[in-house]
Amino acid sequence: MDAIADDAGGKRARGLDRAFEILDFLRQKRQALKPNEIAAQIGAPRSSVYELVNLLLRNGILEFTGGDGRVYLGRKLYFLGAAYENHFDFTRECEAALERLAGETRETAQFCMLDGNKYTVVHMREGARPFRISTDIGQSVPIPWTASGRLLVAHMTDEEILAFIPPQDFQLPGGEWLDPQAFLTEVRQAGHEGFFTFNSIVDSFTHCFAVPVMDEGHAAATLCLVTPRDDGLANRDRYLTCLKDAAASLSQAPTRPRRG
Repeated sequence: MDAIADDAGGKRARGLDRAFEILDFLRQKRQALKPNEIAAQIGAPRSSVYELVNLLLRNGILEFTGGDGRVYLGRKLYFLGAAYENHFDFTRECEAALERLAGETRETAQFCMLDGNKYTVVHMREGARPFRISTDIGQSVPIPWTASGRLLVAHMTDEEILAFIPPQDFQLPGGEWLDPQAFLTEVRQAGHEGFFTFNSIVDSFTHCFAVPVMDEGHAAATLCLVTPRDDGLANRDRYLTCLKDAAASLSQAPTRPRRG
């Protein structure tokens, strides 16, 4: 009986893993898809994907949208996210820091974290400039493409970093390849200096600034400014000071749940 129970538990765990894989895949694709399209693109059996999609539909985690049996993330996820944010003071601290940064610099301010082995923007405030820089919140981006990425992996050893980042993520948007050893050198520089700035790899018109938000001795997140290239270079010292002050306040902010 113990073997049967263990096997059943293992199947349930694998089913949960697959369900989360479906949700994460839809989040990254940012579009409604048919269950058979999902199965083909994640390399999963159609029967198990159909079964899990139906379960998620019944519970409001997925919803039909776009016609032709296409499904996408459901509104239940919004309510779950809202409950999470309401439970933590840190979210309010983060929003206030971004508001202050955008006001002080007139630039786009971002709060960024790792999502698995990718970088993602979690919160953002646009600056007051007519020139707007937009980034999709929640979109997964290869770590080597970002200023923040150098800080978010700085607590790892070189071997851990190379094992953590998929080799294909060192191919840049233009098709050229970033030398992993050059990336590791920049990681060590960023960890030592406590910030990283560079001309954006993704957008040739922008300059990016990132500083760590520390938690238990390593960068749990980053605060960033994304600026027009000339303005960023001209205001480099002032922007770094603003970022460091804001990040220091967040590093001291409580990240534990609020007491009811």
